[in-house]
Amino acid sequence: MEYRQELLEIPFEEFAPEVCRLWSEDWLLLTTGDFRTGRYNTMTVGWGMFGVMWGRPAALVVVRPQRFSAPLLADGDSFTLTALGPEYREALKYCGSHSGREGDKFAACGLTPMEAQKVAAPVIAEAELSIECRVLYADAFRAKNFRAKKIIAETYRDGDFHQTFCGEILKIRGLDRYRSVRRHA
Repeated sequence: MEYRQELLEIPFEEFAPEVCRLWSEDWLLLTTGDFRTGRYNTMTVGWGMFGVMWGRPAALVVVRPQRFSAPLLADGDSFTLTALGPEYREALKYCGSHSGREGDKFAACGLTPMEAQKVAAPVIAEAELSIECRVLYADAFRAKNFRAKKIIAETYRDGDFHQTFCGEILKIRGLDRYRSVRRHA
């Protein structure tokens, strides 16, 4: 299986998405698990970051512990992030509101998981943007570490603090609109 549209390989130095819009408005699919074993899941995420950590290109994602993806990610060594076109908005809504414990979200949404090039977690054939990451660090938010205690009251009334996963970005493929050519003086 190959991507259904022509995606360019994008070096991290040329990766230039509209980051705030990508996370908070467009949303991404976080896919975890292992494609070869057939044990994987995807879920919609709207919180995260891209940047540099420990001198490596990195993505940070957060997952609540009760999500089906949480143990797959905690037990695995990789994840992928996928941006889809506007025609997949309902699929993104579905993947954010249904559990992988209850059925195959890929089949329900008409999405095609496929083997990634650098990691065990699958990528999605319908992607406009696909990011393959190897987990470097995992932890969980803790109440005692919040300086803005208001966030606990607003977001964690049940004490289900997000688990955090920092992944090294190993491969980016995307439409040209996710790329910016660096100009040297």
